[in-house]
Amino acid sequence: MRAKHYVMVIDLQLCTGCNTCSVACKQENNLPEGVWWTQVITVGSNGDESPQGSYPDLSLEYLPLACQHCVNGPCVDVCPTSATFRRDDGLVMQDPSLCIGCRYCMLVCPFTSVRVFAEAEPHYVLPFPTGSNPLMHRGRTVEKCTFCAHRLAQGLQPACVDVCPARARTFGDLDDPESDVARLLRTRPHFQLLAEKGTAPSVYYLT
Repeated sequence: MRAKHYVMVIDLQLCTGCNTCSVACKQENNLPEGVWWTQVITVGSNGDESPQGSYPDLSLEYLPLACQHCVNGPCVDVCPTSATFRRDDGLVMQDPSLCIGCRYCMLVCPFTSVRVFAEAEPHYVLPFPTGSNPLMHRGRTVEKCTFCAHRLAQGLQPACVDVCPARARTFGDLDDPESDVARLLRTRPHFQLLAEKGTAPSVYYLT
């Protein structure tokens, strides 16, 4: 069977900063209170939703941010228990049953706030679980975006892709030259976050 390399392509011209992706991720993965695997930050304003520049020359640009599922992610190399590992299809995963909460993966990751460390046992606002991800959340464990690996196993798209009202997100196999992601990256200007670090992120941003 041909190997795959799953990537996420995000069109920054279409993203409106609505945070529908963040809410869908939280619901799908039954994330505890205060835990977000996906967020949308505002460029140039320390993450707050405020414009950059001086009046009347103001601009407001959004940047969806989550784990970049790097091909050469240092998080995989430093994990002492192999709780963080990279699958053959490019997904960087974390096994919560093996995580000892050392946070080495967070220390070496060049991307701020793409991982979450829960200090205490999870607390939920709702009295029932949401979503279809069977992951068991627990305290003193590092968690992050999984590209909805459980949905991919069912032939579905990640939840954030399905719900984006602006259709700013495209997900697929970069190694398939006929895929939508391959076509977009051939025809549109794009960049990867902190490409100079050499981690080879699997998230691409169209400009």
